[in-house]
Amino acid sequence: MRCDRLWKGARLATLAAGRPGLGIVEDGVVAATDGLIVYAGAAADAPAGLDAAEIVACDGRWITPGLIDCHTHVIHGGDRAHEFELRLAGASYEEVARAGGGIVSTMRATRAASEDDLVASALPRLDALLAEGVTTVEVKSGYGLDLANELKSLRAARRLGAERPVSVAVTFLGAHALPPEANGDKDGYIDRVCAEILPAVVREGLADAVDGFCEGIAFSPEQIARLFEAARAAGLPVKLHADQLSDLGGAALAARFGALSADHVEYTGEAGAAAMAAAGTVAVLLPGAFYFIRETKQPPVAAFRAAGVPIALATDCNPGTSPLTSLLLVMNMGATLFRLTVEECLAAVTREAARALGRLGEVGTLEAGKWCDLAIWDIERPAELVYRMGFNPLHARVWRGR
Repeated sequence: MRCDRLWKGARLATLAAGRPGLGIVEDGVVAATDGLIVYAGAAADAPAGLDAAEIVACDGRWITPGLIDCHTHVIHGGDRAHEFELRLAGASYEEVARAGGGIVSTMRATRAASEDDLVASALPRLDALLAEGVTTVEVKSGYGLDLANELKSLRAARRLGAERPVSVAVTFLGAHALPPEANGDKDGYIDRVCAEILPAVVREGLADAVDGFCEGIAFSPEQIARLFEAARAAGLPVKLHADQLSDLGGAALAARFGALSADHVEYTGEAGAAAMAAAGTVAVLLPGAFYFIRETKQPPVAAFRAAGVPIALATDCNPGTSPLTSLLLVMNMGATLFRLTVEECLAAVTREAARALGRLGEVGTLEAGKWCDLAIWDIERPAELVYRMGFNPLHARVWRGR
């Protein structure tokens, strides 16, 4: 059996569902043809005569699936460092908002930026993620908040996948916040999103999923349900910023629509966790935002475990509440702040993150038939990836076999 490329002498954390724990293989090989894995497993069990045009000696290094950041807002104009400074000096969120801050501040900067500007400003953030072994990233809109600027943001997000060797999942987050021109009319704005903006997004093929923010400061469960009905009619899967600041039943609402994921979920109760488990909805935990805004209510990890809810982790990279571009640090935060295990953290940024994007059939584990997206590490044991802070042991990153 001859393939394009063969990595040998490696220790594998396959994360394959059929293997216990991390799916560890001590003397492993990975073989790829046309960008797809054709074999990943023990050298002793490899197909007879396995050979390749290029053979890479890994010298005992570890190979994991390429990392997946399944919740980011890397497309935006400007930053909010000044607001951060004001809050450190004692200003409240309300005072910052009255001074023109908050999501509306980012909205103004995003509207003022060209599509090229948005791509150029996002690339350094994306590059930081890629430098840590990320091979798939989700990118949301949500700072345009009108037809022209949401489309501009989504086009910029699509372009990131052409500018860099990375798979980009694009999510339409038109229901992120209420723009000032809506004059407080949340129902009218949701009507506009459903009747005008979403159809245009679908016509241009600019989104792979639809997201919303269900919270007192954003949109009600009833308003989000209308959005999700429109998404379902358009054939797009949904995700939800749910139960971040209060339990409005967002997790249960996400589950009712078969959402790929419910994200944040600090205030989700046992009923919400049970609904998510029944629907197969992934809980995406975002410890960067939890840390940055000094939240104290931890997500109900024990309830998620007991119910069998899959758990993913992501950076939530955004200018206001999580200006974070390190998925390795996110794993450490998931362990230290939320008490996730090493196994849970590694699965959370590979297999379960792929599940949260509806891409588990393509990426997230080292298995034949999936894209050959790999992260090769200079480590002695997988726990180092979770244990260290501010240290990047990536030896090589492989995207689609290269």
